[in-house]
Amino acid sequence: MSGSFRYKVWDPPLIIAQIITMQAVYYVGLGVWIALLDLFTGHHVTLDSIFRYQELQIRESHGRAVMAAFILNSITSAVGLWKVVQRTKQCLDFSATAHFVHLIICWCYAGHLPALPSLYLLHLLTLTLMCVLGEYLCLRTEMTTIPVRPTQPKTDL
Repeated sequence: MSGSFRYKVWDPPLIIAQIITMQAVYYVGLGVWIALLDLFTGHHVTLDSIFRYQELQIRESHGRAVMAAFILNSITSAVGLWKVVQRTKQCLDFSATAHFVHLIICWCYAGHLPALPSLYLLHLLTLTLMCVLGEYLCLRTEMTTIPVRPTQPKTDL
């Protein structure tokens, strides 16, 4: 513990559990946002909205709704970072991991790597929002004062 505030232990099961939990938060949040926004567009909720990059068309109302869902999901995922990861220094790692795993799953789902530059810009924006908001929330928690109760003088009566 030479000069550090927290004792750091390499704990792979904890890290893997946090990655799986953050991935679940990412997909549950995204599914909820897409389902809510699809109510306004009248589109049927399918997995294609999450995993097919062709759904992200700015010219269609459903495509704009899916893009908005990804952006709103970055807020949901930032709250997940705050509750699950709880460390400012690890927010970028977990944000990038969630987006990288999503890219791999989209690649497997579509059968080829997405080719739209707008998709990568959208994910860069959502990764940045998720990371910055998560860091902000974690930093506020880490910077809270630790209540120290002054000792009461003992009186023997």
